[in-house]
Amino acid sequence: MAKGETGIRSATRLLIVDDERSIRFGIGEWARDAGYEPIEASSGREALERVREQEVDAVVLDLKLGDMDGLQVLKRVREIDPEIPVVMLSAHATFDHVVQAVQSGAFWFLSKPLDNDALGALLERALETAKLRREVEEHRREKLQPLIGDSPSLKRALQRLEKAGMSGTATVLIHGETGSGKGLLARYLHAHSARAKGAFVELNCSAIPEQLLESELYGHEKGAFTDAKRFKKGLFELSDGGTLFLDEIGEMTPGLQAKLLHVLENRTFRRVGGDSDITVDVRVIAATHRDLKKAVSDGRFREDLYYRLNVVPIEVPPLRDRPEDIRALADHYVTWFCHDLGRPPARIHPQTLAALVAYAWPGNVRELKNTIERIVLLEAEDEVRPEHLPTEMHHPVAALAGADPFPTDAVRPLAEVEKMAIEHALRVCDGNKTRAAQQLGISRQTLRTKLKEYAILDDADEADPAV
Repeated sequence: MAKGETGIRSATRLLIVDDERSIRFGIGEWARDAGYEPIEASSGREALERVREQEVDAVVLDLKLGDMDGLQVLKRVREIDPEIPVVMLSAHATFDHVVQAVQSGAFWFLSKPLDNDALGALLERALETAKLRREVEEHRREKLQPLIGDSPSLKRALQRLEKAGMSGTATVLIHGETGSGKGLLARYLHAHSARAKGAFVELNCSAIPEQLLESELYGHEKGAFTDAKRFKKGLFELSDGGTLFLDEIGEMTPGLQAKLLHVLENRTFRRVGGDSDITVDVRVIAATHRDLKKAVSDGRFREDLYYRLNVVPIEVPPLRDRPEDIRALADHYVTWFCHDLGRPPARIHPQTLAALVAYAWPGNVRELKNTIERIVLLEAEDEVRPEHLPTEMHHPVAALAGADPFPTDAVRPLAEVEKMAIEHALRVCDGNKTRAAQQLGISRQTLRTKLKEYAILDDADEADPAV
């Protein structure tokens, strides 16, 4: 697939550059068996053409070529695409050659005759490193998108995160309901800390079976267990110098809790099947939607690990506790998804906004995002209207109070829904009618008219200077 084409490749494309046909053939046969898609180049010039014209995931490059020096080819490859990992080969390499190659951007240097197992392990690590670098760049771009919201509760959480960022080692425990944005806050902390240039590695502890979680965290040696056919680095090693985010830490089993405590205390661990200690410099951020204090009292979570994780506790407020942020979030997601579809942003109808503000959002920001995505994709063209909302959002006050929504075959007049939304907005804003109007997406004069129309306030309230 040439650069610029669209399509999906299932195999990792490996460019083999050597002027000896037998070596290219041997590496190519091994690469196919190992699941790679090999392509060959017999000269430096041909190798550079391949890199320019095709998508190449990794390069195996001989030091001595007929037309060019391998180090020159390495430098040119790095100029074309600095993210491609390159493994150098040579039968007569000196220490100076190795140093020059690594300084020029080679991932590592191997001697001929080639050990295929060593090459396989090296390529695996090189590709993992390249992937992490791309993820780091993605997360750096993410940090340019500010956390959306101006509510006091969100501001308090961000202030604590910024203070936590001053320490490069203090562990942080983020608590919040599912969908409230715990992962986003973890990325925010990483991006605003001294570790921002390092990797941000994320793992959901509830998504991986217990028997695989230890290997995922700490890695394993080849042959450590039945399916351990290759050496593998764990996430602690891959996040060395950066941040490891352990989501849903409350799901971790007691045995793994003990090992995690040891790593946090000593910064050392052993791979599964390994016999030597590995030291890492990693900042751990943990998150959970569970009550870990109760889990400790119930004997399901280690008390010493809880206090080791809870050095800096951060509480993520649920969306229902910061309704003043809903308009900004809704506007953001409407703009985002409209842009994704290649069309101008849609307008949010004031009554739609009122229903959004009044709704309880049990799924928090994730539910809001998914709701807006569905509406923009399937319903709205130039305006998000009340009838586009799910049934449960047509009766926001009942949902907010935790009561069952009205039956699906019951229809309430739109005026009644609007009145409930206005009353709710006034409660949320402590009677401040200017803020209530802003949250409802209407002018102060429109709110004043609605207050009279629905007899929500008496004439004495007209003296309120906030309206």
